[in-house]
Amino acid sequence: MAINKSALGVSVVVLGVLAVVLGVVLVFVGPVVIDDQVVKNTVLDPKNEFSYTMWRDVPVPFFMAVYFFHVVNPKEILNGEKPMVEQRGPYVYRKTIQKDNITFHPNNTVSYREYRSYFFEPSMSVGNESDVVTIPNMLVLGASIMMENLPRGLRVLLSATFKAFNEEAFLTKPVGELMWGYDSKLVDFLNKYLPGMLPTSGKFGLFAEFNNSNTGLFTIFTGKDDIRKVHRVDSWNGLTTLSYWRTPQCNMINGTAGQLWPPFMTKESTLPFYSPDACRSLELLYQRQGYFKGVPLYRFNAPKTLFANGTEYPPNEGFCPCRQSGLLNVSSCRHNSPVFISQPHFFNADPVLLDYVLGLHPSEEEHETFIEIHPLTGVPLNVAVRLQLNLYLKKVDGIGETGSISEVVMPMIWFQETGYIDGPVLSTFRNNLVVLPAVMEYAQYGFIGIGLVVLLIGVLLLYKAKVKLFNQASVCATFSLFYLHVACCKVMHVLLQKEVEKVCMCMYVKNMTHHKRSSSSCSQQICVIKKPNVPRFLKPGYLFHMFKL
Repeated sequence: MAINKSALGVSVVVLGVLAVVLGVVLVFVGPVVIDDQVVKNTVLDPKNEFSYTMWRDVPVPFFMAVYFFHVVNPKEILNGEKPMVEQRGPYVYRKTIQKDNITFHPNNTVSYREYRSYFFEPSMSVGNESDVVTIPNMLVLGASIMMENLPRGLRVLLSATFKAFNEEAFLTKPVGELMWGYDSKLVDFLNKYLPGMLPTSGKFGLFAEFNNSNTGLFTIFTGKDDIRKVHRVDSWNGLTTLSYWRTPQCNMINGTAGQLWPPFMTKESTLPFYSPDACRSLELLYQRQGYFKGVPLYRFNAPKTLFANGTEYPPNEGFCPCRQSGLLNVSSCRHNSPVFISQPHFFNADPVLLDYVLGLHPSEEEHETFIEIHPLTGVPLNVAVRLQLNLYLKKVDGIGETGSISEVVMPMIWFQETGYIDGPVLSTFRNNLVVLPAVMEYAQYGFIGIGLVVLLIGVLLLYKAKVKLFNQASVCATFSLFYLHVACCKVMHVLLQKEVEKVCMCMYVKNMTHHKRSSSSCSQQICVIKKPNVPRFLKPGYLFHMFKL
């Protein structure tokens, strides 16, 4: 029975050790396996069906919400008074994105064009595209600034042209026409006699050139040779640098195309990306940790230095000699039209800009640009990119349409593009990259914990078996008047998971009457225990010595 308990104890100890070893192995091997799978599924390769299809077709729903700054006092502005605006909207459009002309190259890059289309969503909008709003007339006020340094005679001629086509400083039109274009005889005239002056040869609208168009020819790295370069832009329209800005640093094309980033991000990582619409590279900085529908994420936001001027942030000196911080002059890439980009309601901009226009109320919650990203994979989970389009206004001598307008950066619209992972895509993402790693993590520590408990139980079983067997050990001596018999009971002892070995020998002891020794039987048997830890008084040899036999 003792032997059975000993064997059971040994088995339990072995199981415990195996469980602990398995848990320790998972601690070191588990993360390696997960990282390896992330790399395999992040590399841009048509063989990775799920990730490649997700990159190519972008199943995440994107929406663009547009807010108009309706001008309340256009006549007063022409008389030099401070502009007053009223926010209208949002007018929400569903944005579809699809990549085409995809070509893989031998140097581990891939080229493509990304096409985008917008569809109005009445149920998500406050108002309809038929709503009428008043905004600054870019054709009149923009062209006036562009002609400011030309001879006065040309400026007077331009003013006469405006009058001939009934164009005024402020434009009142339906939202849909302002967004996607409206017929203008002035546009037709300018395109005929001054080709290239306007960005469009057809209808003129704020987003006319964006709908049903592509963002240019992007060439990005696939990450096949270096996962750290995956999605990073190699060139745009064949260019590795830009020519819009005044310094090489500002003309650099940095980061990705703005949809995906390399995996294995840390809190020290940044999110650089190139935006053709902003004509420059942008960079978001780490803000905090968080969760999106149960998935861990890092939140990156647009820092205050994003559109800061060179005085506040010297690296931005090459973008523009802007008077106020918080503005980006994009006229160099917008046909020299005096257009400025900022964050909505001049959020994070010089407070003096708010003094020039009434009706603006900047808010971090409503106007901040952020991207919430899964750091292990570099996949954005929740995105909100928010920008404001502004027009620089001032009185231009010789052009009567500008009246006595005070110099001001006038907000026209602001828009936000939002998107988030949801539905089956989110479920697949969460199961593969959150649930399974969590199960593996719990399993590895579970194996270690259970293994230690089982190991402890096994040791206790062995200890109990040892005590029981040791208590059964005895030394027996039998004395006779004629024969002296020394007998040792068998001692069974378990030590270090092995049964104690013993060596037995026959001893023939002569009796006091000198009886003849029998050759067929062993009159005395002496057993010597080989384990040195057994007390001496339990050793038969000790008794043999005591009785001088």
